[in-house]
Amino acid sequence: MTEKEKRSWLKTWLIAARPWALPASTIPVLFGSSLAATIGWVRLDLGLLLLSLMAMAGLHTAANMLSDVVDWKRGLDREPTPVSGAIVRGWLSSSQLLRGSLFLFGFGSALGLVLVWLRGILILKIGLAGIILGAAYPWLKALALGDLVVFVNFGLLGSLGGWVVQTGQFSWLPVMWAVPQGMLVVAILHANNWRDSITDRERKVITLASLLGDLGSLFYYLKLTFGSLLLLLALTLVPRLFRLDFPSLPLTMLVVLLALPECLKLGKKALGRHRPERQLDFITLDGATARYNLIFGLLSVAGLWLAHFIGHF
Repeated sequence: MTEKEKRSWLKTWLIAARPWALPASTIPVLFGSSLAATIGWVRLDLGLLLLSLMAMAGLHTAANMLSDVVDWKRGLDREPTPVSGAIVRGWLSSSQLLRGSLFLFGFGSALGLVLVWLRGILILKIGLAGIILGAAYPWLKALALGDLVVFVNFGLLGSLGGWVVQTGQFSWLPVMWAVPQGMLVVAILHANNWRDSITDRERKVITLASLLGDLGSLFYYLKLTFGSLLLLLALTLVPRLFRLDFPSLPLTMLVVLLALPECLKLGKKALGRHRPERQLDFITLDGATARYNLIFGLLSVAGLWLAHFIGHF
């Protein structure tokens, strides 16, 4: 294989795998693991964290590839765009992509079984729920349930899985405190579905974006993006201000406010969706939302570790 052919092969499968989408699933795992080490006061096991991230990345990529195959067979996403995958570009056949998806489902599941062997049966239950939801996603998405699936699978189960791998025990804290991050994962999907809502309706594919319409989708998107930030602030401040008998996030989580300028940029992109000179911004809104999700998530993790090192809860 020549160097040029090797580069082409790598580029093809990178486009098919869409690694830039992985923070949507891996950040919640990192968040749950960090919660375990900072709030749960267990020693962070970096080896277990790495296995958890690799398993989630493999299963997420497998689900994305399977979704691309199903959409292609339904006649969706036929026109190449700047964010199209390898199958739409004609770089891979649907059968090749399906084989890649099955391989990654097997890879992620194998790593999950290693975690089960190391940390117990609760990981098996969480992992099975995630695999079933991931495999069923292409069909549930067409029934307007895609938003709920990614919220539960990547946001809540990802954080809970990270916590359980580190602690070996169940807790509602990593579920409850992962809701803001889960909202942003939904926002990424919604931005994609909002862009494709017209063609989805023509092909009788029902997504929440197609049901809400353009204006409803705008309000929904703004609630997800700005609402996630407001909810995180509420989880940090409200129990303290009103002296509630309810666990609160550490005050150092206010560092997430540094993400506000990026959030405002997303709002501007969404509001300018009908302006011809801003069309590319709208087409790539899902990618911009994914970038904000990454910034928000890393700042959230930083807030936890700041609290851990300075003892400010």
